[in-house]
Amino acid sequence: MTEISGPVDMASDEQAEKVLRDDIAELREKLLSVSHDIHRNPEVRFTEHHASALLADTLAAEGFTVETGVAGLPTAFLAEFGSADTGPTVAIFLEYDALEEIGHACGHNVIATIGLGAAIAVRRWLAGSGAGGRIIAVGSPAEEGGGGKTYLLDSGRLDGIDAAMMMHPSGENLAAMRTLGRVALDVEFTGKAAHAAVSPHDGVNALDAAVLTLNAIGLLRQQLPDDVRVHAVIRDGGEVPNVIPERAVIRTYIRAADTEALVSNFQPRIEQCAQGAALATGATVNITKQAPTYAGLRPNPVLAQLVDANFARIGRVTAPPRAEVFPGSTDMGNISQVIPSIHPNIEFVPGLSMHTREAAAYAAGPEGDRAVTDGALVLAMTAAQLFARPELVEQVRAEFVEGTRVS
Repeated sequence: MTEISGPVDMASDEQAEKVLRDDIAELREKLLSVSHDIHRNPEVRFTEHHASALLADTLAAEGFTVETGVAGLPTAFLAEFGSADTGPTVAIFLEYDALEEIGHACGHNVIATIGLGAAIAVRRWLAGSGAGGRIIAVGSPAEEGGGGKTYLLDSGRLDGIDAAMMMHPSGENLAAMRTLGRVALDVEFTGKAAHAAVSPHDGVNALDAAVLTLNAIGLLRQQLPDDVRVHAVIRDGGEVPNVIPERAVIRTYIRAADTEALVSNFQPRIEQCAQGAALATGATVNITKQAPTYAGLRPNPVLAQLVDANFARIGRVTAPPRAEVFPGSTDMGNISQVIPSIHPNIEFVPGLSMHTREAAAYAAGPEGDRAVTDGALVLAMTAAQLFARPELVEQVRAEFVEGTRVS
């Protein structure tokens, strides 16, 4: 891990930490009330009207200037305090969408209130510390498959941010990790219906094209790097056996750590599998992106070191840095490609798998509540260090290399 250079003003850090601890403690009941409210009212991608309004109203009541409906997304918002003319701009991202059927099994109610608590505590600290800069709480909808952050990036409303951060619950405390990028494709084949027994020769079997595509992908896997993942389902393949299917649809996800290779190499090769299958069967094929492309997550090493140290200061032991890439994907990866970013994990219970009913239960239990207050404090401490010590921001920038911008 990159070592932060230059003198560390421990007295200043400790003074800020005390103020932030006191504020988080004072905010605790409000934060947990918001977390439990969002948990009780799960809303899936782009429909998070209750959660978005609750968070935006809470931030407005705490002195933030709030703009809703950002980037044409009704449930996105920006809540700002301070000025970029007097110091760095730090953004804290809030996620609040749920999963179908199992609600907040990814703990986005916790993510939202970690960010809420951190932003409010930093705003209060900025107002009284004499430090300059701008804090932004970014309400980013539809992380679960909708890619809300990509629309915010493309709108230009995130330009000028010096550091971006959020925190995700999991089964371990982890200061930083990398993830795979992801492309989601819908592949639709159109053939010609015919009676499967009387006149099969008059038909063009779209389902055959879909099956041939899956077989081609299976063979292609032999020539793909180890970190590339391709998974697919058939969403439509006909209704009855005695009619040759005239329509078949595959949904496939392609994942890779190298975002540039994902979009320029691996995605075209998967599309060629479908195009070849269409040619072989006589069907036509239409390939569309089901959602924006998710870029791989690239943590900033200076921010990672700050977060790791701050985890230790609140008494949480972090797992060693991972050499391997976590095989999931997040649209925070898109942010990290163009803005120095950090996406640490905070533990509910050791070894917990997210996207499970167990995770949903923990997200509204004592474990989730502790994650809210601990996570808010860690992010608030990290942001305050950036505002108080301009040399840290310079080191963050120095360690950042812009990556691949995708949408």
